Formats: sequence, C-alpha cells, structure tokens
Amino acid sequence: MPPKPKNTQEEIATAAFKIIKQEGIAALTARRLGKSLDCAASSIFTVLPSMEAVKMAARELALAEFKEYISDYREYTPAFKRIGIMIVSYGIHEPELFKLLFMQEHPSEIGFAESLKDLGDIPEVCRELISWDYEMSPEEAALMFEQLWIHAFGLGSMCAMRVIRLSDEEISKRLSVIFAGLVMLIKSGRIKEVYMDVEKNTDGTYHGRKLNELPFVPTLGE
Repeated sequence: MPPKPKNTQEEIATAAFKIIKQEGIAALTARRLGKSLDCAASSIFTVLPSMEAVKMAARELALAEFKEYISDYREYTPAFKRIGIMIVSYGIHEPELFKLLFMQEHPSEIGFAESLKDLGDIPEVCRELISWDYEMSPEEAALMFEQLWIHAFGLGSMCAMRVIRLSDEEISKRLSVIFAGLVMLIKSGRIKEVYMDVEKNTDGTYHGRKLNELPFVPTLGE
C-alpha cells in the first residue's frame, strides 16, 4: 500500500515555494522537500503526481505574491507603467520567483498569445488600464501591453540572471522611452506602416527610412 499522506497539497506547495524562494528552483527535489516537511519523499507523490506538479503548485503561490507585489499600481500615474517597473523590480528582489513565474520552459512550443495565459488575469488588467488612461481600442491596448511586456520581461530577466543591475531610476527611464514611443506611434494611426518585411540589399547599400518617412517625426536634441 502507498504511504498515507502526511501533508496536504497546500502544505506541500507552501514548503516548495519557500525552498524555491530561499534556495532556488534547482534546490527543489523530492528529498529536500521531504526533509522540509519531515516526511518520506514518496508520500509527497500520494498527493501530487510529480515534482513538476509540485513546482506548478508553488508557482500559483508565487503568482499570488507577485500580484500583491504590484498591487499599488492604482496609486500611480500612469498605472500601467508602474506595473512594468514592478515587474523588473521583482526580477531584482525575487530572482528565483521571477524565474519560476516567467522563465520556465513549456512542454511544447506555444505562441506568444498562449504564453500570456501564464500571467493569469494580469494581461486583462493591464489592457483595461491602457484603454482607460489613453482612450485606446482593445486592439491598440493589447498591442501596447504586449510590446511593453516584452521589454519589461527582458529587463527583468537580465536582472534575475544577474546580467545587469538597474536602479529604480534607470528602470523608469528605460521603460519611459519605450512607453512614450509606443503611445506616439499608436496615436499616429500609422502603426501598419512599421510592419515591413526584411529585404536583402543587392547593391551593398542600406536602404533605411528617412526621418520624414517615419509615422511620426522624432524631436532631436538641439
């Protein structure tokens, strides 16, 4: 007979969450988890079928903590930018949980839209904020969110992996550039003009757009 479960799924998930947060994802093994719970490692699998299931249960707790971490966004203007800043900040201050939430491989390749489901209801909250604050259509708000998410995810990943270290001021400045540029581009009504195929030059010269051919003309420093 399999061993009788000594711990509940919630207790197992909580213990796994603490191990990941304090020691890293690689430290989460059946033996380490059993030691933390003071039980035989085999008894864990009478509650959850695999260590991957354990990790996913811990991830649910990490997502709840992350939502709490960014929950002050309504106190800021623009609110959506605050969320972007806190995403990067989470990579700095909780690198292992950031990796658990945003840097795990899927068992099979999925599309970009499908990957956003890993964020729970956060994308929908962000799209609603953007639509409200900037009077954008659902399609425009989705585009704004997706592009900012890519940028914030990239910065957060670099910080979580200790590739770079950013101050709060640096995070804000870097997101501001992308944020303002996207708002200007979307509001110009010429977003489709930037979707250009890459073409190979046959004469060895670069054929880029001139400033007056851009959807909006950037203001250069004097």
